Parts: sequence; C-alpha cells; structure tokens
Amino acid sequence: VTKESLAQQGGYGIANKGPQHDESWLIFMDQINNQIPTFEDKAEALHYFPLFRTWFSIVGLCKLPWNDIEPEDNKQKHHGMEAAKVPEHVENYCWLFEGVTGKHITPEELILQSERVHNLQRLFNLKMGFGTREHDAVPYRAVGPVTAEEYKSREELYDQQLQEVINFDIKGKTTEEKMKVLRAHREEQYQMLCDAVYKRRGWDSNGVPTSEKIKKLKIDFPEVLEVVKKYQS
Repeated sequence: VTKESLAQQGGYGIANKGPQHDESWLIFMDQINNQIPTFEDKAEALHYFPLFRTWFSIVGLCKLPWNDIEPEDNKQKHHGMEAAKVPEHVENYCWLFEGVTGKHITPEELILQSERVHNLQRLFNLKMGFGTREHDAVPYRAVGPVTAEEYKSREELYDQQLQEVINFDIKGKTTEEKMKVLRAHREEQYQMLCDAVYKRRGWDSNGVPTSEKIKKLKIDFPEVLEVVKKYQS
C-alpha cells in the first residue's frame, strides 16, 4: 500500500514506534488529494501530523472524531495541508484541555507539548541502541516492485514513471534492467525525504535530535544530553 506514496513510506519508516499508521496516515493527502507535492510539504506533514496524533495518546483521546468527521465548511475555509489539519477541531481540543485542566493553551502550545514527548521517545530509542537513520530504513518490498512478475503486473505504470519522471530510455531494456533503475531512484527519493524530515524536526543528518533542539524544547536534562553526546562527532 506504500509503494506509490513516498510520504507514507516515511510515515512508516521514521515512526518512533516502528511501522504503523498511528503516528501518520498520509496516503490520501499524498496520492489522492495531492496536498503535499514537494519534499518540503511532505516533511512538514511528517512533522505536524505525528505530533498531533501523539498528543491524542498523551491525553488518552481517540483520533477518529478529529478528522473522520469534518466541519461542513472546512475545505472552503482552509486549503491543502491546512484543511487536513481541521483547524476548527484543533481549537476544540484546546478548549477541552482548558476545561479539564483550567490552563489556557494555544494550538502551537499543544503541538509543543507533543513535540517534547515525541523527541523523548526518539531519545529513548537512541538510549536502547536504535533511533538513527539506519533504523528509519524501510524494506524495498514496501517501496517498489521486488520481482519481475510484480513489475510486469503494472508495467505500463512503471514504464511511464521511468520515462517521464527519471527520463530513462526503456527501449530495448529488460525488465530486470528497468527494475534496477526504478529501485535506485525510489531509494534515493526516500533518503532525500529523510533529509527533509530530519531538517524540519531539528535533528541531525543521522536522525538524532540536536543539542539545540533539546534545549529549545526544555528537555535538556543531564541524562538526555549524555545520550545525545554519544552520537555527536
């Protein structure tokens, strides 16, 4: 299901809890609605939505009422990725939080709460020997065709991508040769996506939260800095 959605490949691969759609489910935004066409758009989506979805787990709420039922005028008031956030519902959650805790909170502060937790999750993975770029890799069977039979089952689509996206001349090429070129392209695209996501999240090129990011989030406890120090060159 992820083969044609680079954003969802990242949603599975870069997730702190391993491949699942609890942190991000971007296939519709990416493939159906074309709301995140660029690497920067995909990186922004892979920054915001995992954080907002993590917030539901923090406070113990179900995600479904957030975006499965949208206000009737949501897509008239908002467009693209902003519409996918369902801003009116985000405001409702801020009011709900204030009603329960007595503390006023803005949508930005709500995301900041979650960003602290999300980065601590990443840091815990690092402490346990995981959580780097190496561990954000996805198996190629989730990225593209792995057998000649699979390629041939969608040959028209893959041939078109080779010609129009990669500018590769397929004339006279075997299926295996075409598969090799397509694989190299898709794997390169995934690495470029990781670069964009890490940059947006304030992580280094290895997927490790930087000291600056940790201090900005006010989670720069001595034991946290000790974990990060091991990965700094």
